[in-house]
Amino acid sequence: MLDARGTAVPRLLHWGSDLGAVEPESLSAVADAGRAIAPSSPDVPLSPSLLASAAEGFSGSPVLVARRAGAPLARLPLRIRRTGLTHDATAITVELAAADDHGPLLALTWRAALSPEGVLTIGWDARAEAPEGVDLHRLAVAVPVPARADELLDFTGLWASERRPQRGAVRDGLHLREQRRGRPGHDAPYLTVVGTPGFGFRSGEVWALHHAFSGNSSTGVEALPTGHRRLLAAELLEPGEIVLAPGELYTAPEAVLAWSDRGLDGVSDRLHPFVRALSPSTHRPVVLNTWEAVYFDHDLDRLLPLVEAAADLGIERFVLDDGWFHGRTDDRRALGDWTVDPERWPEGLHPLADAVIARGMEFGLWVEPEMVSPDSRLAREHPEWMLAEADTETGAEAHHPPSWRFQHTLDLTIPAARAHVLAALDALLDEYPIAFLKWDHNRDQHAGSAAAHTRAVYALIDDLRARHPHVAIESCASGGARVDLGIARRVHRFWTSDTNDALDRQRIQRYSGLLMPPELLGGHVGAPRAHITGRRHDLSFRLATALFGSAGIEWDITAASDDDRAVLREWVTTVKRFRPLLTTGRTVRTDEATDDRVVHALVAPDGGEALIALATLATAAVALPAPLRLPGLDPARHYRIEPVTLGAPPHAVQDAPPAWLAAGGTTIPGALLAELGLPVPLLGPEQALVLHAVAVD
Repeated sequence: MLDARGTAVPRLLHWGSDLGAVEPESLSAVADAGRAIAPSSPDVPLSPSLLASAAEGFSGSPVLVARRAGAPLARLPLRIRRTGLTHDATAITVELAAADDHGPLLALTWRAALSPEGVLTIGWDARAEAPEGVDLHRLAVAVPVPARADELLDFTGLWASERRPQRGAVRDGLHLREQRRGRPGHDAPYLTVVGTPGFGFRSGEVWALHHAFSGNSSTGVEALPTGHRRLLAAELLEPGEIVLAPGELYTAPEAVLAWSDRGLDGVSDRLHPFVRALSPSTHRPVVLNTWEAVYFDHDLDRLLPLVEAAADLGIERFVLDDGWFHGRTDDRRALGDWTVDPERWPEGLHPLADAVIARGMEFGLWVEPEMVSPDSRLAREHPEWMLAEADTETGAEAHHPPSWRFQHTLDLTIPAARAHVLAALDALLDEYPIAFLKWDHNRDQHAGSAAAHTRAVYALIDDLRARHPHVAIESCASGGARVDLGIARRVHRFWTSDTNDALDRQRIQRYSGLLMPPELLGGHVGAPRAHITGRRHDLSFRLATALFGSAGIEWDITAASDDDRAVLREWVTTVKRFRPLLTTGRTVRTDEATDDRVVHALVAPDGGEALIALATLATAAVALPAPLRLPGLDPARHYRIEPVTLGAPPHAVQDAPPAWLAAGGTTIPGALLAELGLPVPLLGPEQALVLHAVAVD
């Protein structure tokens, strides 16, 4: 609901539940109810507009911060007036003009669109009208939320420990999260959610915001003494980073918003189909990635047995990870030299790629195009392409920030540098039958313009996909440090985290799945002893964890036992069997009374079947486990529920399984499963039980 009466800047009054057909008189009465004059406040009704600012008597966080290029701050606040408005059933566009003391400054366009899934996207365009140009420092999306949205959830994290939830009360003032990494980061807020106190996966009213951008950003929640509450999102710009020439246009990254009165699962119900429509379509093959199998030990004789073993398991895509290019014997050199190492690969990658394709698999390759090693031919030939801050006053040599994983950022805003990378990748994709690129990004950006660099990366990927539309791309940023809806328009898969530890992955995948549908989130079965944490897990637990996503294996399976390979072969068949459900299903999660276990499922859109997982994260908190309750199925239908075999059954801390499980399954109405649930065994820590439910009526 937008209050666009008169010629003033409109106010966004409501986004959320469907208000139905309402008479204009009622709308006016509701809108006017929020325009009272508070004690000790401006002598005009205060209700923040789309461009709330000091000119309205508003003292909160400004939406627009801009000045005439080279000029001091204006003596008065910017004056904003509406110049146009268009709307239809699903979109609203508002045209605005901003002026300062000296005349016209910016022409602004605010755009809001409601998708068929019920996802609201809001964005801004700003065109400079001042003859001197405009220094644009901030242009934010600000949306109101009601006072009952009194609890806040967002996320933080670390490398190999992404998407850690953090919750608390919405307090007076500004809860602001600023990401200055040139990428969202492992500690990205990801989703900013406010809701009624105690909201969970299946209950409560919630309002969620995601900033659809891969660069620096500022997101948060503002609660003012006047009672106004707002969600905020903006590109985080340094002073002077965006200076618009007369007539030049700036398009701000969009904010993506979703509302639900059915908790966080209701938000995912809207966002998942929206993201599925947004992301480029592709098939979802089962992957074997070589990183944790061979690391930098690249040798044809070493890799061919791995190819044979992968094909024997039914793997569909074989990905050669880091170490294939010239001089790349460890992680300290050669980034940027995207030519095949002639010493380890005297015939190029052709023998390996031919072997992969001959065995019915796709061939994939790891690259890190945005980075350069100081010890590389590219850096020696073009040191000026390494991102640095020049000392323009003294003319001293450019200052490079500290290296990070022994690498620097390549300045892709330099046309020659971007052309070089595009030509190198283009040549690889022309010469070899590559169907997939694992596109990595292993450091933060500490120099240059993150705004310009992020857009240069987008343009590079767009150009490459235009030349090679058949090639799928995975966004990897030392794991999950760049998982956002800006790059999701350009890539087909995300590497969710660098850790394949199944226990850590249960949490990481659970919360990454609030925004991203599971088939976009890569999850691999690792070796018995996890590469990063050193923990050991049963094969069944690792298989159950990797099943719910874009599934793969990252393990030297040539060293696995015959029994383990037999179980892996059956698991690959299981992934393929359930792939239609994994790529279209609704995600359902339960709110457990204790934090020692999680329950989640994928339910077919028509409710005809579901894949259900119960995973224990720690030693049980009670001696008798709570029944397995699963909402989300059709309460009027009956379901046959059977265990899914994933090698050995999960370890149970009791003598006998429940009768229905010992019998191999049971049939139960959806209503009973949702309300009363099924008895389940008391599982040991770090175990998983996977079930398949099929409607039988």
